[in-house]
Amino acid sequence: MKNTKQAAQLSPVSAQLAAFISDTTWEQVPAHICHEIKRSVLNYFAVALAGCSDPTLDRAVRTYARFSAGHASTLVGRPERLDMLNAASLNAMSANVYDYDDTHIPTIIHPTSPVAPALFALGQIQPLAGKDFMLAFLLGVEAQCRIGLAISPFHYNRGWHITSTCGVFGSAMAVGKVLNLSPTQLCWALGSAACQAGGLVESLGTMSKSVSVGNAARNGILAALLAQDGFDGPARPLEGVNGFLQVFGDAPDFDAVTRGLGNDWQISNVAYKPYPCGVVLNPVLDACLALSARIEPRRLETIEAIELTGNPLLRQRTDRPNIKTGRQSQVSARHAVPVALLRGNAGLEAFSDQAVGDPTLRALGALLSFNDDEAYAIDSAKVLLRFRDQTIEQEHVQMARGSLHRPLTDDELEIKLRDLCRYGRSGCDADPLIQAVWNMEDAEDMGHLAKLAAAPG
Repeated sequence: MKNTKQAAQLSPVSAQLAAFISDTTWEQVPAHICHEIKRSVLNYFAVALAGCSDPTLDRAVRTYARFSAGHASTLVGRPERLDMLNAASLNAMSANVYDYDDTHIPTIIHPTSPVAPALFALGQIQPLAGKDFMLAFLLGVEAQCRIGLAISPFHYNRGWHITSTCGVFGSAMAVGKVLNLSPTQLCWALGSAACQAGGLVESLGTMSKSVSVGNAARNGILAALLAQDGFDGPARPLEGVNGFLQVFGDAPDFDAVTRGLGNDWQISNVAYKPYPCGVVLNPVLDACLALSARIEPRRLETIEAIELTGNPLLRQRTDRPNIKTGRQSQVSARHAVPVALLRGNAGLEAFSDQAVGDPTLRALGALLSFNDDEAYAIDSAKVLLRFRDQTIEQEHVQMARGSLHRPLTDDELEIKLRDLCRYGRSGCDADPLIQAVWNMEDAEDMGHLAKLAAAPG
């Protein structure tokens, strides 16, 4: 470990990342990456319009509004307006509360939730053109995902909520780009962001998880604004002997932060969820829905055992018995499997508190066992059902819907936005919002686009 820390002192990771953020221009962004940015923003509005009416947001808005320093920024799907920092925090909560947001597959970071709300909040304080928004968003996603790569998988396995801990860097770099910070100032912003990084896996399935995701958006803005005003920080906030990567990681891969910058865009490794669950459940739900569609309901009532085969991460993340809330059910195979089999549905309604209380689902979930097989990728799984008559039915999904190799189409993302807009009951008109997102590189004022997602009236 001593040698690693000495080598880290010679590695200008923070400086290289800051210079890249500062120097990158819109003209350097490939067309397919430009399109992926739009897909990310479309998915952001979809999940935020669903989460905006969750009790988590109702409680948070009441509390945060007591400390609001103005009413300049809108809340997605809600009528309230708050100051920039609090609006960014609350909109990040809305986007992430249902675990339905995008996923950077190599790290399991949900990169858009901390970054997009920060930029939209800023865009209602100062002019922000569409291309400037898109470039800043891309760079924010790039920064946080690369920092996450450097400390994965140890960081998450140690109990840190990686979307929150790394998301603050994404927010800081995105806002710093819009503010036209110098490389030195961006490095300062990385330092202030590092000092505010936090979030625990222990909080998953509870409202507390949303606090750290909201803080990532809010504190990233604050870090960039402080740097703009000359608030300095360490020269090596990431790779220093006591920098973020050393403290939050174990033998971090420093090169992961800078290797292939400008060529290997991390947004290409981001997937969009077809179901409101942990990403490792996607192939399981695909399989269960297929089984549900072809097996008679009466026969499903005669299941005596369920065998779930997949990557060991599937068991590690989702073997959660005795869940009590809808939020907990989103990361529990023991709920996801029976609800998909018996109800033939895997939307938000299937993961509600009411669904969790169904004794039939609980009884079926208790029949489930896991088989770990490292030959399975995280987007593949096999579900085998054993019936009382000693027959079996099975479904093997080699590539889950919504995975990198089988991504949701543009049309499916539009459908997701419309469906979740209705679910959130905001009264927002989805169609103008969808059109504005597809055309946002031509937008003169991204603040106007943000207002399209606010509740009418």
